[in-house]
Amino acid sequence: MTQPQLEIQLIAAIVSVACAIPGVFLVLRKMALISDAISHSILLGIVLGFFITQDLNSPILILLACLVGVLTVVMVELIQKTKLVKEDTAIGLVFPALFSIGIILISLKANDIHLDVDSVLLGELAFAPFDRLFINGKDFGPKALWIMGSILIFTLTLLLLFYKELKLSTFDAGLSAALGFSPVLIHYSLMTVSSVTVVGAFDSVGAILVVALMIVPAATAYLLTHKLKSMLMLSVFFGLFSSIGGYWVANLLDASIAGSMATMLGVIFFTVYLFAPKKGLLANLFKEKRQKSEVQLLAFLLHLHSLNEDNDLEERCVNHLYMHFRWTKSEADNILSLAKENSLVYLDGDCIYLTEKGNDFSERTIQFITSNRGEKIEGIKEDYLLFRG
Repeated sequence: MTQPQLEIQLIAAIVSVACAIPGVFLVLRKMALISDAISHSILLGIVLGFFITQDLNSPILILLACLVGVLTVVMVELIQKTKLVKEDTAIGLVFPALFSIGIILISLKANDIHLDVDSVLLGELAFAPFDRLFINGKDFGPKALWIMGSILIFTLTLLLLFYKELKLSTFDAGLSAALGFSPVLIHYSLMTVSSVTVVGAFDSVGAILVVALMIVPAATAYLLTHKLKSMLMLSVFFGLFSSIGGYWVANLLDASIAGSMATMLGVIFFTVYLFAPKKGLLANLFKEKRQKSEVQLLAFLLHLHSLNEDNDLEERCVNHLYMHFRWTKSEADNILSLAKENSLVYLDGDCIYLTEKGNDFSERTIQFITSNRGEKIEGIKEDYLLFRG
């Protein structure tokens, strides 16, 4: 492995961790789109900073870009507070306007300057190791490594110092205010950190990958856990894995590094989206199928409970019950099998009868339906159904 390869992976890893941390809070606050708005609108700050300093390496560019990022958030919230449009609409109004102004200024005033729109959007990590930091003629490595490393340390420090305040204001802003923590101050501090992170990563990875690294790992982690600490750790892990894995995929295919990393993030999210144990698509499909089976089972048992044991023998006949509920043969066999496996019914010849357990279950269910007090249907199911669907 060559030194540039190692440096590219190291930069990508630091950028992914720095983006994943604020991304978790943006996802939890349902503000994922704001990262996209910031990542595009800061172009205006970069352009204005260049016009002032005439130097692409000036820290004024970063400062103005951060200010434009915060301005984007303020403008979105001001428009939203009018109650005339929703937040997503306000974002869609603000960031295209600011981004377009930046593009127009580049095309009118900076045609001969290296402010390439394609590079701004897509980024190119392969060039990051060649932009070195020299102090007194000594090479200290890629600038991106120092910039993003400083931002990551700053972000981690704030997270450790204000973890409780961030957690409280994210999940219960009202309680946060009642306890003396200003939700507004915490909110704008988070937006400032997000803006600084986006600006720092902007030159190395571009606007598209910044959004992907900030949102996709957090969204993926959200499908796997309900705990904030676990979500933060999983988000960091997914960011690191996709960054390193995406680099080697790009190396293998001789493709765009940023594009490969974003694709890797998409693959990870789609896999978790399908197979997450509680929130995944397959888990939800199984849950829906189970709920349908349990509703059919309840209807089946309640019908048996309503029959007179001596006078309704014909209606207890297996085939008659199938016709009564208009079930398909497979549905009927599944419900009868489920009832038998849970010892809720037994067969006497061709007739079906409730067991003592089945009768108790039916009576508790009827009591729940008629009163619906002090008892949850899920609790009843857990007590009686050994095989949940």
